[in-house]
Amino acid sequence: MLLCIDTGNTNTVFSIWDGAKFLAHWRISTDHRRTADEYFVWLSTLIAVRKFELQIDACIISATAPRVVFNLRVLCSRYFDVRPLVVGKPECLLPVPPRVDPGTKVGPDRLANAVGAFDRHGGHTVVVDFGTATNFDVVDEDGAYVGGVIAPGVNLSLEALHMAAAALPHVDVTMPDRVIGTNTVACIQSGIYWGYLGLIEGIVQRMRQERHHPVRVIATGGLAPLFDQGFDLFDAIEDDLTVHGLRLIHDHNKEMGNG
Repeated sequence: MLLCIDTGNTNTVFSIWDGAKFLAHWRISTDHRRTADEYFVWLSTLIAVRKFELQIDACIISATAPRVVFNLRVLCSRYFDVRPLVVGKPECLLPVPPRVDPGTKVGPDRLANAVGAFDRHGGHTVVVDFGTATNFDVVDEDGAYVGGVIAPGVNLSLEALHMAAAALPHVDVTMPDRVIGTNTVACIQSGIYWGYLGLIEGIVQRMRQERHHPVRVIATGGLAPLFDQGFDLFDAIEDDLTVHGLRLIHDHNKEMGNG
């Protein structure tokens, strides 16, 4: 079985692939202080609840929070006796290398998104990933990652507004019935929701103009369905796009004799 670990700035997802399908996806908060032993106790407990055998023989890691990689490497080597692939490291091969400015370091989650999106939807694709940041990843006709956009994430913007303006409450993200709010909470919700809707529409429109080619727009991340309520923004929503890309990157390295 393959263990795919996708570590973002806020949450880390562990997914187990049995060679034909993903058996489970589990999420834990990202914390660089969490040790390999703590990861194993948490993971093995969840696996025991699902009542299937723990037979991990390969691991791949995508980490936008670099400080957690050491303990995840230790987890893989100490408890599963495998040397993990780490996306973004020179030894981890990609099906098609990214085409960006020389010296640019591309986030490993963005590389995995590009691989996963190309496999499911082909080239000329834009992935909108709702995470701590809202990323727009552009996939070329051959599957290469060729750039994109990074915007503050929805929850990050809400938290910044709450922290910087003491009189403003922290509110949940939801779709307001009206644009014009008649109380403070409704005003904040309207600004966040309709503001981000306009951001997504505007950026995708300008990307289409620059690409000179019809593009598919694929969304991933927990808040994706919130912005797909009758607005026809996305061609598809893929909850597991990043770990799907990680699985494909692992398979590519295995085929190349590198894993």
